[in-house]
Amino acid sequence: MNEIFSVDGKIAVITGGSGVLGSNIARGFLQAGAKVFIIGAHDESVQKALTELTLLGEVDGMACNVLDTNQLKSVCNKVLDKWGRVDVLINAAGGNIPGGTLTPEQTFFDMKVEDFDKVVDLNLNGTVYPCMVFGEVMSKQGKGSIVNISSMASFQAITRVPGYSVAKSGIEIFTKWLATEMALKFGDKIRVNAIAPGFFIGNQNRAVLINPDGSLTDRSKKVIAKTPMRRFGDITELNGAVQFLCSDAASFITGVSLNIDGGFNAFTGV
Repeated sequence: MNEIFSVDGKIAVITGGSGVLGSNIARGFLQAGAKVFIIGAHDESVQKALTELTLLGEVDGMACNVLDTNQLKSVCNKVLDKWGRVDVLINAAGGNIPGGTLTPEQTFFDMKVEDFDKVVDLNLNGTVYPCMVFGEVMSKQGKGSIVNISSMASFQAITRVPGYSVAKSGIEIFTKWLATEMALKFGDKIRVNAIAPGFFIGNQNRAVLINPDGSLTDRSKKVIAKTPMRRFGDITELNGAVQFLCSDAASFITGVSLNIDGGFNAFTGV
């Protein structure tokens, strides 16, 4: 193996680490030799994830509200007490909520403001706040890598998900802003990037992409038609890109958003 691409021995903190996306990234890091600390919203889901992940390597975790900086600081102190540093922060906490996705019959004016606020808060501030807490540790270390989770909804108008689209668009510019801030004030060894996944089938979007009989919904058919690879992504196809951005192979890469989308964003559909 070319060591420049290695994340072996790195200490990685993953928010949303008990969810589908976060636990998949955690699994990939553990298989690559990293030590992982997962953060999840609920203790039950964290413990369930830990039971599975412990079989793969050195991992720990705890429940924490990513919108509570005091809780985040407690987690950070636990990580530092256990391993002494934080090399990687993956902000995988986020997603949509049922009220944040409009039905085909609804318009923007039917959306509840409180649902919009919840989605924006979770996805945008749920990324900003962990960056403040764990990023400060990296600033003192003089090194570290942060990877945020953007979305295709940041680049093109995707119907029915206004709050999610606004929040993920905010993550795009926040990633660039924080990358600039960290490099200018704390040196070139601290990097901030994002990945922008295309369409992957998970628990949060299954109902809008897959019919009860297992067939594709009309929305899914539109997604596939605009994806040159003509398929959904497999969640494991995110792992190589994330690990690359956290490795020494990406030492001169900061402030970028890497599409992992089967060509969705590049294709006009024509």
